[in-house]
Amino acid sequence: MTAIAPFRREVELFKGHGGFLRTSQALKLGVHPRALYRMRKEKIIEPISRGLFRLSQIPPPAKPDIAAVALKIPQGILCLISALAFHEITTQIPHEIFVALRKGSEKPRLNYPPVRFVWLSKATFEAGIETYKAKGFNIRVYCPEKTVADCFKFRNRIGLDVALEALKLYRARKRPKPEILLKYTRLCRVERVMKPYMEALL
Repeated sequence: MTAIAPFRREVELFKGHGGFLRTSQALKLGVHPRALYRMRKEKIIEPISRGLFRLSQIPPPAKPDIAAVALKIPQGILCLISALAFHEITTQIPHEIFVALRKGSEKPRLNYPPVRFVWLSKATFEAGIETYKAKGFNIRVYCPEKTVADCFKFRNRIGLDVALEALKLYRARKRPKPEILLKYTRLCRVERVMKPYMEALL
């Protein structure tokens, strides 16, 4: 009898959720804590973050840190340097995941990977969201134009040099959409700050 045989039901539950389950999800679905413990011991599942498991028979995600954040903080949106890296318009290597949350929401508990949260108003939080489907989860990230505007808005936090580089690489690597970029500069209230740089580059 294979190691999986006693846990066929549990394995099917994992498969039904793209191969990933949080501990809380598994318990709600009727998986006993002892079953999770034994499945982990038998290497049928493996942790990718505290309280988050992946079915070992499926390929690991290409970006495990982003997968962990997307699965454990589904209400969050990749922003700032993490969004720049996702869109390949920065030379920065993010050592933590930047996640936007709606202002007033509770700070999620996540021990790993390291996360920096940014709280945005309803209008700025909901604008410019793009959703990319990965196997077992969705990645929500701000579009390049919203991301560049956000970087200027939070330039004191991430550095003006990072924001300027993002604008230059946006022009070089993407198909610039000045009218959309302008919309987000106004929404983020950085039109006056960005205007000279936009006039020079776009």
